[in-house]
Amino acid sequence: MSHNVGGIDRIVRILVGLALIAAGIWGGLGWWGAIGAVPLLTALVGYCPAYSLFGLSTCPLARRA
Repeated sequence: MSHNVGGIDRIVRILVGLALIAAGIWGGLGWWGAIGAVPLLTALVGYCPAYSLFGLSTCPLARRA
């Protein structure tokens, strides 16, 4: 499995994931905050299945190969 999520994309995904989880815990979103696990997980792994489906990549190393 190759990486297709680049540096800035990872940072944004981590921030969005943590914000959604925090909103679920403290902001009244309830279980919908668990959706924040998806961007958080894709950022930590460095691979996004949706990017592969559409042939996208924000990882500069993946473009060179």
